[in-house]
Amino acid sequence: MNIIHNDYKNLICVENIFTAWQKFRVGKNKKIDVMEFERHLEDNLFSLYHDLQRNSYSHSGYEYFRITDPKKRDIHKAKVKDRIIHQVFYDYLCRIYEPFFIYDSYSSRLNKGTHRAVKKLGDFTEQVAKDNFGRCYALKCDIKKFFENIDHKILLELLADKVKDKNIMIILRIIIKSFNNSAGKGIPLGNITSQIFANIYLHQLDIFVKNKLKLKYYLRYNDDFVFLDGNQRTLFKNLVRIQEFVRYRLLLEAPDDKIVFRKLNWGIDFCGYVILPGAILLRQNTKRRMMKNIVTAARKYKEKELPFAKFSEIINSYFGLLKHCHSHNLKEKIRNKYIYGQIIRTI
Repeated sequence: MNIIHNDYKNLICVENIFTAWQKFRVGKNKKIDVMEFERHLEDNLFSLYHDLQRNSYSHSGYEYFRITDPKKRDIHKAKVKDRIIHQVFYDYLCRIYEPFFIYDSYSSRLNKGTHRAVKKLGDFTEQVAKDNFGRCYALKCDIKKFFENIDHKILLELLADKVKDKNIMIILRIIIKSFNNSAGKGIPLGNITSQIFANIYLHQLDIFVKNKLKLKYYLRYNDDFVFLDGNQRTLFKNLVRIQEFVRYRLLLEAPDDKIVFRKLNWGIDFCGYVILPGAILLRQNTKRRMMKNIVTAARKYKEKELPFAKFSEIINSYFGLLKHCHSHNLKEKIRNKYIYGQIIRTI
């Protein structure tokens, strides 16, 4: 592997810290903790700079809360000062690792995301079916409690393969060790660094699948991954090797109850959509949740609890979601029932 030599002093320069602050505050400028930090911005940023320069930086604790999106997730939110440091080192690690990640890894990367992952999976299904007389089978897997089971020692070893500046490694170690779900394991949902750490960790799986197993039709979004073949036996043979690699190399589990086998004509559920022969549809649960939110927004708009601009913003956001799938009839239903109808009844 190529090694990147970076200078710690250049990385923690005042300009980088100010740039990290500007990136961090986007969309957060009305948060109380952010406004309090900004009240004495220069003093706080220079204090961070001096802590890094003197090797006296220490990570504060986390604020815990739970969200539903729609699954319940445990979030651990760091202090503003620490999140700025996270931004500095996240940008640094992205510059190093991005050229090495496989093309078909789609989570937390520039110009990637769920919609591109779903489109690529659709392209894969068409190619596999074409090459195998219409047969296309998929195995969809995910890692059991992925973020809370990432092993700190393995993650630090992987980082040390690329990062050769000992002071940079010290800060990365401080960030990683700031959170311990169990002995030497776990990274928090809430840190921006956790996104790049997750990709670095599972890059080992990507390389194993592509270089050792030689699987052509494989893609991953975070800890959800899917691979395709025209032969069921080949598919399950490769699954066993993947499970062994995940268990012994990464100290994680891809248990059988997390494995989903699908034929293409049954529909392959991935990242909120269902891929079928020649079509991509919105997942039923996603559709129900969307329609429930639209009905609520329409009612509030009718009762003048919601301004038209906000109502329009909600509708447009869902139309943005629907443009990535075959949804003409659903869009017409929304237009006729919840847009034109609501506007007419309020004139």
